[in-house]
Amino acid sequence: MTDSTPTQERIFAALTGHAGVKRIDTHAASVFLDGTRALKIKRAVKYPFLDYSTLDKRKAACEEEVRINRPHAPQIYRRVVAITEEPDGSVKVDGSGRPIEYAVDMSRFDETRTLDHLAKAGRFDADLASAIADAIVVSHAAAIATNSKRWVASIPALIDGNSNGLRKGNQFPAAEIEQLGQASNARFLRVRSWLEERARRGFVRRCHGDLHLANIVLIEQQPVLFDAIEFDAEMATVDVLYDLAFTLMDLLRHDQPLAANIMLNRYLAATPVDNLDALRALPLFMSIRAAVRAQVTLARLKPTHSEDVGILDQARRYFDLARALIQPPRPHLVAVGGLSGSGKTVLAQALAPTLAPEPGAVVLRSDVIRKQLFGVPDTERLPPTAYTPELAERVYATLAERARRVLAQGHSAVADGVFARDFERDAFAALARDCNVPLTGLFLVADLATRQARIGSRSGDASDATQEVAALQERYNIGHIGWATIDASGSQAQTLQRCRDAVAKGR
Repeated sequence: MTDSTPTQERIFAALTGHAGVKRIDTHAASVFLDGTRALKIKRAVKYPFLDYSTLDKRKAACEEEVRINRPHAPQIYRRVVAITEEPDGSVKVDGSGRPIEYAVDMSRFDETRTLDHLAKAGRFDADLASAIADAIVVSHAAAIATNSKRWVASIPALIDGNSNGLRKGNQFPAAEIEQLGQASNARFLRVRSWLEERARRGFVRRCHGDLHLANIVLIEQQPVLFDAIEFDAEMATVDVLYDLAFTLMDLLRHDQPLAANIMLNRYLAATPVDNLDALRALPLFMSIRAAVRAQVTLARLKPTHSEDVGILDQARRYFDLARALIQPPRPHLVAVGGLSGSGKTVLAQALAPTLAPEPGAVVLRSDVIRKQLFGVPDTERLPPTAYTPELAERVYATLAERARRVLAQGHSAVADGVFARDFERDAFAALARDCNVPLTGLFLVADLATRQARIGSRSGDASDATQEVAALQERYNIGHIGWATIDASGSQAQTLQRCRDAVAKGR
């Protein structure tokens, strides 16, 4: 590795030569913040994974950074500017003299609004988690697909690179690093054929590549993705779920399990259903990403500060997360039933993040599946003809089929439906037996007045149930339920706790 050149140090000194300028250094760049402007200069460094050692290479990297990032962050990225040496020997930004360096000219944003800072400040709400997922969905939809197998073939090198880097960090037990590497390679062998098939089907794309929380910022209450990998297109050409996995992992690392689960479910709902068949690779993807962050964090240690407790603690948390994620526990099937207005959907969404493996269960909702079968948005109301017994059978068959797909990947599922008929409940019991997973059936009950009040307060929901429908459901002959009957007439917290107790008993 080389360091900044004397010319760069001269430029850096000139840029910080007046009050109010803030300089931020990373391993590959120096950023100068001045009022509403930010200038990002590539440092004259050469690593195994990037080469900024010449002026031409740095210029090309600046141009590529703007090209890659501007479509998703036009509020931030402006252009590439030359830093010139004027005839009098002075250094000027965008001057008329000889170019001696190049910089990415950016609009400055509030650095405290990046998601890593916000995550430390408090819990993310459902709206923010959903907005993050939506931004990534848009990014992936615009990304260029490739059917190359090179991404899949590169995964063993990623795993070995993590092991080697962690060993060089000399902070974690060699046996633990070896165990992580072995478990990662073993899981890769189990999923390789599925990943190659996904590459053939267009799920490998030129993605952001570095979607940890520090590279997502909230601007005007909307998440904006920035600082995508520009120095190596191949490094950023990955399975879309590997790109997503970085954000999911970092949410878990920052103690945001609810946001991680909401984000996963939102992403799966907005992308092809075939993504359900890739969940088997998610533990590997998240683990690799966590190990990468452990390495990057260790790199911040300097020889004179090798006992820096804060940095070591951050690195250890990423490393421990990598080890935990690569060994996911057995999945669980939870079915949540109950008449309209009993609180099934709210309960399912609250319960899902608590179900292993991380980042929690996939929520499958009969109301949403019905709308998908009719090809309409979730909130578009369907006519009464969409609610015949024959169509109900089709909806529940699809619900079971998707739950089977999720469970087959080693991931937990929560199925949300009325489940008023015994054969619907029996079908899920048979499904759990076939998949060799525990089933917890929860049937929520609440009085009619409570259910009608909840239905009356809904807006923008996938359910078409009305207060009149709720009254008609009182006549249902549900028969022997055979599931845990949960009093759902109280608060959401009370209902959730009762359901969690029932799930714990059913493991």
